[in-house]
Amino acid sequence: MQALTGMTVVNLSLNLPGPAAARRLLSLGARVVKVEPPGGDPMEAYHGAWYRELAVGQEVMTLDLKIPEARRRFDALLGEADLLLTATRPAALARLDLAWETLHRRFPRLCQVAIVGFPAPRQNEAGHDLTYQASLGLLNPPHMPRTLVADMAGAEQAVGAALALLLTRQRSSEGGYAEVPLSEAAAAMAEPLRFGTTAPGALLGGGIAEYNLYPAAEGWVALAALEPHFKKRLDAALDGADYSEAFKGKSAAEWQAWGQQFDIPVVAVCGG
Repeated sequence: MQALTGMTVVNLSLNLPGPAAARRLLSLGARVVKVEPPGGDPMEAYHGAWYRELAVGQEVMTLDLKIPEARRRFDALLGEADLLLTATRPAALARLDLAWETLHRRFPRLCQVAIVGFPAPRQNEAGHDLTYQASLGLLNPPHMPRTLVADMAGAEQAVGAALALLLTRQRSSEGGYAEVPLSEAAAAMAEPLRFGTTAPGALLGGGIAEYNLYPAAEGWVALAALEPHFKKRLDAALDGADYSEAFKGKSAAEWQAWGQQFDIPVVAVCGG
């Protein structure tokens, strides 16, 4: 799907959510130009390999937007761009004379997706993936999260917002603006917990035997025979044996192969 062929995205965002969204827009056919400050993207220092992977296929340039000549080059980019992607607090963008009202007046066909921490009126409040997850009950202290829920979900929401803006512009010929709060992206991912589905002991939180984790002879297995036809097939294949005892009889890898043979959703837990 190259729906964005012929369109140009200018990505002013750093770290993870914005660049991850830009990568998805690139995969949809857009030309992506990433603009970094003189100090570069902190992501390169945190995780160089991931930084480089996120930037594959993009044009990366360094511009100090506080310098008039660099700002003229940036404005020229915006003049030919279809979408600006940012992940800077609105107050900081305003100091750079990049507030949406200013941009829209100068570049009426330009669309902007602004990734922020919280919805209005808290857009300038500080936050990070860890704090968003903590406030939603997604952490199990002292363990750190295994993935960056808000950042990755926010990136996908930014892509959706970008597509909606560009589609609307196709109909109206006028650019539009959308904010994607990472706290709201995390809240969307926390919805199963909010409704109690994944709470400890709940339906998908270890409360039923057919949707659970079990130690095998080597490693662990994840069993997800949730639907009745899977459970019926599982019980028949195990001849009615207790799951906990049965899974101790083979390694996790062997159980995964067994699951494929009998069309039962059971896999070895990676790293388990």
